[in-house]
Amino acid sequence: MRTFLIVMLLMTGTMNLLSQNRSGDRDPVAAGSFYSANKETLINDLTTLFSTCVKTQSDLKVRAIISPHAGYVFSGKIAASAFSVLQKNAGYKNIFIIGSSHVMSFDGASVYNTGDYITPLGKMKVNIDIANKLKNENKRFNFPVTAHLQEHGIEVQIPFIQFYFKNEISIVPIIIGTNNKSTIKEIAAALKPYFIPENLFLISSDFSHYPSYKDAQETDNITADAIVSKNSENFLNTLNINSSKEIHGLATSMCGWTSGLTLLYLAEGDPGLAFRKISYCNSGDSQYGNKEEVVGYYAIELVEENKKKMGNPGDVEELKFTKEEADKLISIARNSIRSRLFDNKRLPVNPENLPAVFKRNMGAFVTLKIDGNLRGCIGRFTSPDPLYQVVGQMAISSAFEDSRFSPLTKAEFEKTEIEISVLGPLIKINNINEIVLGKHGIYIKKDFRSGTMLPQVATENGWTVEQFLGYTARDKAGLGWTGWKDADIYIYEAVVLEENKK
Repeated sequence: MRTFLIVMLLMTGTMNLLSQNRSGDRDPVAAGSFYSANKETLINDLTTLFSTCVKTQSDLKVRAIISPHAGYVFSGKIAASAFSVLQKNAGYKNIFIIGSSHVMSFDGASVYNTGDYITPLGKMKVNIDIANKLKNENKRFNFPVTAHLQEHGIEVQIPFIQFYFKNEISIVPIIIGTNNKSTIKEIAAALKPYFIPENLFLISSDFSHYPSYKDAQETDNITADAIVSKNSENFLNTLNINSSKEIHGLATSMCGWTSGLTLLYLAEGDPGLAFRKISYCNSGDSQYGNKEEVVGYYAIELVEENKKKMGNPGDVEELKFTKEEADKLISIARNSIRSRLFDNKRLPVNPENLPAVFKRNMGAFVTLKIDGNLRGCIGRFTSPDPLYQVVGQMAISSAFEDSRFSPLTKAEFEKTEIEISVLGPLIKINNINEIVLGKHGIYIKKDFRSGTMLPQVATENGWTVEQFLGYTARDKAGLGWTGWKDADIYIYEAVVLEENKK
């Protein structure tokens, strides 16, 4: 598989090096290798991909998708699944296509602003005004369009757009050439004004490169879970952990991780947005691939949560767990950690035998302590996944991916106490007098900085409301002790489940 992809890239570069026309439009370089160069064949291929892919369209507004960019025979069905979640009449004005460079490096991003993109299906209009504005107003976008000329990551997405949408849409093609986190954060800041419902953000990326079939499935699920957590530090830590495992053949967990990180920086400060996994396969599932060296492909969407649901403060007040249910949820958390720690695999959970409350789509935090001292705490405020899955995923993240601590060891495992906080909706407040200590957790957000503390933290430490705000602003959001005063403040309630002490 690795050899096949390298040969395709070399052939593409050799055959198309001088193919750019003089009009400033960007001619196709991947047609004939990654997808068909014949218009009718390409239309037939896309028709088949969309008719056979997994479809999960809903009435939620989709703000972004992550779609693979390999040859259509390998990843086309997953890309079609990503596009299928979009409503064709959603009214998007622009699609920002963001990919990470495969051919050159530079300390920023290159936005194509000299013409349109061309594929066998015709011209795809580039919004030159937005491209010029990004280039002229931010030094991180001041890199030449030559970064696009031999890059396939943007191009392979465009036939899907041309085929799927019938209304006129413009694109803003962006290639990221750096892996510097500070630079990527600057790129995200420049894109923030355009991250609005009328624009769709499309992240072009494959996942793991060249592990075995089984290792790819495991690694890709871990990476996707980190994206779904909507936490940039968790995502970066997960990539580092994957790399440290020295999995045979694994060159990267996600080839476009810098583009994925850009989307996380844009999304993680908005409590109304949630990631959701759509579909997955790897090149070993294709008749043209093998199972020794594979590439993984994930389709993931970022959606606006149901506003009515988020604003219902009765969600938690009405939520009840019996002792047996609480014990069962705790056991899912503990056994998820055990399975990863001792067997290096995911815990299978049969939802048919679970109570209905476990299947509700709710956020949760999992807190780990040893002798009363914090040993890990990670969670999600909202989730499109059922509660039992969130608890299992957050238990693993708290044990092995909390950047404040080293991964939990086997020796520590039996001494670890588990606490689960099932969260109600985030509600924005305008007066800190609305905060009730012991009842409300707080979430503070300003620009790209944000942080939270759970309801029980204030009472455990005997804090006043202003101390609760100060510690959260300073220690969690990095805004300084009084940073909460000009930040957005949200409150939420939680049902706390503690492990029985024996």
